[in-house]
Amino acid sequence: MGRRKTERAAAIKEARKTEYKAILRNDPVSPRKMRLVADMIRGLDVNKALDILKYSNKEASRRVEKLILSAIANWQEKNEGVRLEDSRLYVKEVFVDAGRTLKRLRPAPQGRAFRIRKRSNHITVVLDSMVLPGNVTEETENTENTNIE
Repeated sequence: MGRRKTERAAAIKEARKTEYKAILRNDPVSPRKMRLVADMIRGLDVNKALDILKYSNKEASRRVEKLILSAIANWQEKNEGVRLEDSRLYVKEVFVDAGRTLKRLRPAPQGRAFRIRKRSNHITVVLDSMVLPGNVTEETENTENTNIE
């Protein structure tokens, strides 16, 4: 492999160390329905996104909720010893791609048949931290009371 390719591969490998994602493939929900749920949580804090998904009445929200919990578990695996509350995780990216389509036939009048397309999708959730893992600092407030007279 050439030098540029080696350097580029090393840079991609370093970038993946700080990327926390989870992927769900071949989910048997229409991509159009799943995108409605994905748009609800894009860019939100993780805890707020989980609350929204928990109380949403859409069936696709249960699957996305489990996917976010999986991404959080991936974050915890890469950042042992760091508290989840201190990291301030948020949903950096969430996107839905079309998966395979199963084609089925439904009988129709007069010997005809209608085609039914059972669509599936692939969901990817990427989390990011607002605070860098190495720079977790506690904010110290000045508690001294200064009175100017």
